[in-house]
Amino acid sequence: MKLLQDKVAIVTGAGKPDGMGRATAIMLADAGARVVVTDLLRGEKDRRDLDDVVEEIRSRNSIGSAIAVAVDVTDRKQIDACVVQTCDAYGGIDILFNNAGTGAGAGPFLELSHAHWDLNYRINLKGVADFCQAVIPVMQARGGGSIINNSSLSGLGVVPLLAAYTATKFAVVGLTKAIACEFGADNIRCNAICPGMVETGMGKSEIELFAEAGESKEQTKRRLASEVALQQRWAQPEEIAQVVVFLAGPASGYITGVALPVAGGMAAGL
Repeated sequence: MKLLQDKVAIVTGAGKPDGMGRATAIMLADAGARVVVTDLLRGEKDRRDLDDVVEEIRSRNSIGSAIAVAVDVTDRKQIDACVVQTCDAYGGIDILFNNAGTGAGAGPFLELSHAHWDLNYRINLKGVADFCQAVIPVMQARGGGSIINNSSLSGLGVVPLLAAYTATKFAVVGLTKAIACEFGADNIRCNAICPGMVETGMGKSEIELFAEAGESKEQTKRRLASEVALQQRWAQPEEIAQVVVFLAGPASGYITGVALPVAGGMAAGL
């Protein structure tokens, strides 16, 4: 019997080809879970990318299974509809990985617009809270569950030029602890992961933000990696996914309310 056999998981922000959500959805299915992969669909490419995750899971896994559901996490009606669709398809929900996020508006604090603040709040915090609200009653009826919220190393310490992102990721850590405290009696665990630099599209897009005068992208990437204690390298999405699977499974059954850095020792002491 596999680690997560007969468990049902929802993964938000799972459509990016090189993202943590996709890697986690595949790894959860490899562990035996039935996975609902969700993302915001802005066009045909996004639909193909999300469908590709389902196809990969189905092609490699004889136990785990998957379906794709389009969800904009800023729309509570879409979140509620996803929860209903998941329960109709699989009978309940045991695991939620709140992975969807944005770093919109990266740059000097005084240049942040109201639109950037609103977008960070609506996706990074309110979307996480709304999905938690939607799944917790299902988990209560199920006898428990595990929620994993994707915060960031920026949710534990200061990263320059990311004020809106940092503020919302700190809030995700606080929300995680509040949910863990309130719903522990229902056997619902809630933890946050706090990745550092990860080889994803979003991570790579931030390289230019931190470039120093005269640096190439590759030089900036190497300099940032030099801040990581463990082999001075960026993380791969699969390395983050392994931690999510651990927090979803029975081996972490007495862990809740934790904000866990998954950053290779980057910014030690945060």
